Amino acid sequence: MVTVDGSTLQLEDVIKVACAGEKVAISPEAWERVARCRARVEQMVANRETVYGVTTGFGKFADVSISPGDAEQLQANLIRSHACAVGTALPQDVARAIMVLRANALAKGYSGISEATLRLLVDCLNHGVHPVIPEKGSLGASGDLAPLSHLALLLMGEGEAKFQGKRMPAQQALARAGLAPVRLRAKEGLALINGTQVMTAIGALTFARAERLAKIADVIAAMTCEVLRGIADAYDEGIQQVRPYPEQAVVAANLRDLLHGSQLTTRQGELRVQDAYSLRCIPQVHGAVRQVLTYVADKLAVEINAATDNPLIFLETGRVISGGNFHGQPIAFAMDFLKIGLSELANISERRLERMVNGQLSGGLPPFLSRRPGLESGMMIAQYVAASLVSENKVLCHPSSVDSIPSSANQEDHVSMGTNAAQHAAQVVENAARVLAIELIAACEAAEHQGADRLAPATRVLYEVVRETVEPILQDRSLTADIERTARALLDGSWLQRVQTAVMVK
Repeated sequence: MVTVDGSTLQLEDVIKVACAGEKVAISPEAWERVARCRARVEQMVANRETVYGVTTGFGKFADVSISPGDAEQLQANLIRSHACAVGTALPQDVARAIMVLRANALAKGYSGISEATLRLLVDCLNHGVHPVIPEKGSLGASGDLAPLSHLALLLMGEGEAKFQGKRMPAQQALARAGLAPVRLRAKEGLALINGTQVMTAIGALTFARAERLAKIADVIAAMTCEVLRGIADAYDEGIQQVRPYPEQAVVAANLRDLLHGSQLTTRQGELRVQDAYSLRCIPQVHGAVRQVLTYVADKLAVEINAATDNPLIFLETGRVISGGNFHGQPIAFAMDFLKIGLSELANISERRLERMVNGQLSGGLPPFLSRRPGLESGMMIAQYVAASLVSENKVLCHPSSVDSIPSSANQEDHVSMGTNAAQHAAQVVENAARVLAIELIAACEAAEHQGADRLAPATRVLYEVVRETVEPILQDRSLTADIERTARALLDGSWLQRVQTAVMVK
């Protein structure tokens, strides 16, 4: 059970709820704040105070007064009109991450949500009733308005939902789970959709996968170094100390541990004086990628526990203040940075792959690792696929955060495009996993030629794990299924856990 209180939710908790189906509860202290904040909203309506989105319209309509009698209709109209996102539905794990993040933000007690609405949101999570949220349509400012409106529709008993693996009308899904929809009261519609939870949910899940990739990439690179008879001196501790980036030092230490006991690595001057950069500079490049991950983790930790509603209700003073915490610029920058970092992880992986399959660079390995070069093409076209993926990543890495298109009749004249950035980052991570998968399959093939029994104990574990899934390429065959299965194992961290029985990869 994950207990949310608006302030202490961790990334690991989000992953448990999103991916492992962990149930959620609101802390007693949070319920008390929610009740007090809701009472303040009721007071605003009774006193006919002028408050954005409560007694006024939205966006450009902020100066249009709304009578207390229309307060509930205003909220329903808001959700129905804003629920116009398009495209493929977000995956279930993303939908669950959005739900727990929104529940956590509402539990902070600044939004004015009612206990009944927040309770239904949590009940939907715990009963497995998930909104169907189309993936496209958010500008990343004023919150993720369009996609979050599809979440709000579910609570109203409208739109679509998934329950027990089936897509159906939301009203039907709620009924099957023994739940009933709510009627949104003053400010509740706005409270549900003003926020950065869609970009943050995608970002959190993408970050978790990226972090696993960064760790397993060190193991894959170590095996490639071995099969190419790489020079281990480049990972010497002294080199890292005189350029004291902590992340670079961690990667170099990983490589030293992973390569300990290898009978394939060489020493400086034994076969060659220096390796190419894709081998020699692994600590510097992989370390820099980890610096990106450190930055992204810091921003996600803040955003996960942030109040991103507008207006915000401050119980200590009774003030209701309109501001801009819904603006997604911090996450937009973080997601653009993340996709650049993971793109570079794939770039250097593809270059190592090229050295293994290129007979002029591999130091004696057969061309394209083919058993019968000429008659069979081996991994020739697998390298093409990797090249295509890294090229696509370069297009996806165009920064979304530098774009802005004014909306709402120029009232909302600067937006973040943070959700686009997060979605592109997710695509980059998927592509990077496939590139690393191809490198790993090639490294295992090269190990067959160099002698897999000469691998270091740690990399030998990974080799044996791969061989449980990917058979040696004794003759040409389609590698699509092998690549996809390998990429999934790299993303979910299962193979990394197996390797860590031999060496703890930091």
